[in-house]
Amino acid sequence: MAFRSRPGSLDRLGKTPEAVIDNTYNAHHLLVLEGLEAVRKRPGMYIGSTDTRGLMHCLWEIIDNAVDEALGGFCDRIVVTLHPDGSAEVTDNGRGIPVDKEPKTGLSGLEVVFTKLHAGGKFGGGSYVATGGLHGVGASVVNALSVRLDAEVDRSPATQHISFHRGVPGTFDGEGPKAAFTPASGLVKGRRVAKTVTGTRVRFWPDTQIFTRDATFVMEDLVTRARQTTFIVPGLEIVLRDLRGAEPVEEAFKHDGGITEYCEFLSAGEPVTEVLRLTGSDRFVETVPLLDDQGHMTPQDVERELGVDVALRWTNGYDAEVRSYVNVIATPKGGTHVGGFEAALTKTLNEALRESKTLKVAEPDVVKDDVMEGLTAVVTVRLAEPQFEGQTKEVLGTPAARSIVRKVVAAELKAFLTSSKRADKVQVKPLLDKVANASRTRIAARTQRDNQRRKNALESSALPAKLADCRSGDNERTELFIVEGDSALGTAKLARDSEYQALLPIRGKILNVQKASMGDMLKNTECASIIQVVGAGSGRNFDLEAARYGRVIFMADADSDGAHIRCLLATLFFKYMPELISAGRVFTAVPPLHRIELTNPKKGMEKYVYTYSDVDLQRKLAELTKKGLRWKDPVQRYKGLGEMDADQLAETTMDPRHRTLRRITADDAAVAAEVFELLMGSEVAPRREFLVQGAYEIDADLIDA
Repeated sequence: MAFRSRPGSLDRLGKTPEAVIDNTYNAHHLLVLEGLEAVRKRPGMYIGSTDTRGLMHCLWEIIDNAVDEALGGFCDRIVVTLHPDGSAEVTDNGRGIPVDKEPKTGLSGLEVVFTKLHAGGKFGGGSYVATGGLHGVGASVVNALSVRLDAEVDRSPATQHISFHRGVPGTFDGEGPKAAFTPASGLVKGRRVAKTVTGTRVRFWPDTQIFTRDATFVMEDLVTRARQTTFIVPGLEIVLRDLRGAEPVEEAFKHDGGITEYCEFLSAGEPVTEVLRLTGSDRFVETVPLLDDQGHMTPQDVERELGVDVALRWTNGYDAEVRSYVNVIATPKGGTHVGGFEAALTKTLNEALRESKTLKVAEPDVVKDDVMEGLTAVVTVRLAEPQFEGQTKEVLGTPAARSIVRKVVAAELKAFLTSSKRADKVQVKPLLDKVANASRTRIAARTQRDNQRRKNALESSALPAKLADCRSGDNERTELFIVEGDSALGTAKLARDSEYQALLPIRGKILNVQKASMGDMLKNTECASIIQVVGAGSGRNFDLEAARYGRVIFMADADSDGAHIRCLLATLFFKYMPELISAGRVFTAVPPLHRIELTNPKKGMEKYVYTYSDVDLQRKLAELTKKGLRWKDPVQRYKGLGEMDADQLAETTMDPRHRTLRRITADDAAVAAEVFELLMGSEVAPRREFLVQGAYEIDADLIDA
């Protein structure tokens, strides 16, 4: 008997027959975007956004192409014009985009540049040594996102012209984007030009289908960019013309002083030093894909040169102003070159402070914030084909830049700090005093803040009576030892340095928080005490800055029960205070398991030798026998920390000069959490499987029964 479904009825899969028939997914559903279609479909991948920021990025792309000509020494004047109809025009007197035929495509170079992604003269072909362009997509992306783009090139013997409508080449029969358009490939020849006249003019009208209605060109941003570019490229003149208002506005920028003048322009306040210029270069090898003779892309090692040019000045202010550039492209989010610069400053100034005794022996090293206080710096590097993170080029990713910049800055700055010239010495001493005072002020402020925090914590809630707190409020030094048992606490009190070491005893094994709720955990006396003493909260409310101690150290016996306790503690911290583990501030102490008392130690040898496992003990005894040394039998085996004398515990486990600590990492804590979930969690089946599998691996002869 045939079965017929009524409309809307369900089959046994719970779907209508129509839904089953329509639920197909074949290759014809796949959309392949070719050429500039991808840019129009996903403009954010190329320009970041479709608002004013993205529109300005389009203009930067065209301007940067002209600036690259200036970097190569072929252009000294760029004119940027903002027209009343919403278009922007960039004119330069560089060599002009090539107009001859490109052999692979058969198209003119001008058409290739504006219609083909990843096409241009910046891929190591010898046209440019250092550029702001990298991916070869700037001009073509702007073309794809423009309702009309006109490009003109002056190259002898005549001007060549081409227009585009949303990336398609052709001709318009009038002015503006609304004129009738006829698609057609090829260049249109214009008036004749002399051999000495070269340059490029690009005018584009942003596509309203792509950009938001309020997207507009911002003259103030142009002024800032033009000013900084003329600082970076001395001798280049950039003229800005805004014709959109009732009165035309024109500004011109040209700076022959380079980044020294730029640093002077940016710095504010009373100078502590003059503008220092740190320059140098080095070579590195980079593996890049290159075209071989057969036209295939093959990885090859290419030797690059990276030039470093830094201008910096310290003032009596407190704010730091660091501008970084790769070729002429600003990198507002820094990158490897800025990382190398900051590392070199900190290391070199620390060395100078120690050598000059400006910092006392007991004072800690200065940190980056101390060095950067009041600093104005312009960091520039020049290299071919830099690696940026994304087309927006806000972060430099070339790994070699870090080490080369660090090397150049360290060498040049050290030469200044150790100079015997009177003019340099006059500047060096105030600089070192300023940095040292910044460090002392920071430490004093932190100490006052930590003392206030500790005072507030004591006033707001009574800390556990069993806590043996320390006196210091310096979080870079303080340590909280979580100690197993009251007997170990008594010995630890005598062994510790009460200035910076605090002790919190726990009774045996704490709650397994892996399968307990947060409420149960907080009800548990030992868990609640630990969280209260750490002082930074738990879970979502955890605040790493509020932690009362710089380090938390688990100190348990060196036996299986001690290992169990350490795992339970690691699980507690990983689940409710993971930021402490991520910051590398949680450790386990490594107490010894045995003590060997030598009866005939040689001169200079310690009387007591400690080992940390049975295997370690056998190895050490064999080594002592080979050396002809005897020991007192039986070898002492510690059943717990409480069996140690205070001096033994201090020497082996608590004194920073002799102890060994193991840092708990996120991986360690994650593994501990997984093991506890397996062995003590709510799921029975995985635990049964684990026990059954382990049963086959046990040697029955080893069972004491």
